[in-house]
Amino acid sequence: MSNQPGSPTAAEPDQPDTAEPADQAPPSAAPGRPTGAPGTGVLALLAVGWLAAMLWSTREAINSAAAGVTAISLSAFALPGVISAALVAGAAVALAVAEPLARRSDRATLRFVGAVGTGLLVGLGTAVAVNLTYADNATTNTIAGTSAAAAIIGGALAGARNAAPVGAIVAASLGTLLFVVAFSRARDPLFDLFGADGSQASLFDAAKWVSRTESLLAGLLAGLLAFAYLTWARRRAVRRDPATPALRWPAYLLAGAGPGLLLLLAEVVIRIGGRTLLDLAGALSEADAVAQTSLGISRLDNGIWVLFVGALTALVAFGRTLGPTPRDDDEPEPAGDATGR
Repeated sequence: MSNQPGSPTAAEPDQPDTAEPADQAPPSAAPGRPTGAPGTGVLALLAVGWLAAMLWSTREAINSAAAGVTAISLSAFALPGVISAALVAGAAVALAVAEPLARRSDRATLRFVGAVGTGLLVGLGTAVAVNLTYADNATTNTIAGTSAAAAIIGGALAGARNAAPVGAIVAASLGTLLFVVAFSRARDPLFDLFGADGSQASLFDAAKWVSRTESLLAGLLAGLLAFAYLTWARRRAVRRDPATPALRWPAYLLAGAGPGLLLLLAEVVIRIGGRTLLDLAGALSEADAVAQTSLGISRLDNGIWVLFVGALTALVAFGRTLGPTPRDDDEPEPAGDATGR
């Protein structure tokens, strides 16, 4: 008896094979995870240590001054350094916590919530430390509250899905903050170099050039550190998973500009959260008002310089690693026979 067409035993020799197409990629060739951020634990320790050092130096400066107007003035001068340190510390610690979460789960919401929660804990810890160690007054509450807000914002920034640029921003920002402190030792020689002779006009011009030199060097350092960190992160990621997608130029651009963006963000936090303290310091005298205005403009100018110089430096460094693009006319011609035909 012949097989019926609908019978399960019917053989169809001309039926096409139902195997998977040859060009379908195996599961092992699927794209890898985004480049992770290496060394997050070390960055977190350095950032917390820097925040503790800034809080301690601010406390010592305030306690060494006479009570009243001098303490208010010193608190206003020290506030930008504390806010910048809290912003970087919140981002660094949150990144150290969010990175293991990202390796265990692909859920971006879980990573972001963990980063924000960590930033909140860093902010609360900073505020408690300030209230326990500083004198109990209005300036103390301003420093504590503004520092806590900065740490929370930093934690939220660390919740980005691609952690490598965030790690580069944290590393470059720490290097920039350390450089600014070290550069203070070279200010007096640079004032003499730029022609400060004791007159008010010469001092103003010299201060402008010293500030621009500091910003230029800080931007160069930020861009180089960001590029070096991303290069390190990329090599580690490829060793662990060759399918890890390559970082493109926007990642390097953002990482190089990151320290300047954090400085500008810190200035926004200072002018909103620390407005009361800045107003008190500016109301002490006409000279204090001029000083606070000049410092605010200088901080904005410094942040803009670091942003653009850092972004350009990182982008140029990345561009130098790119090889020439192959052209179609560079393909080898087919070999001819022995007669050259």
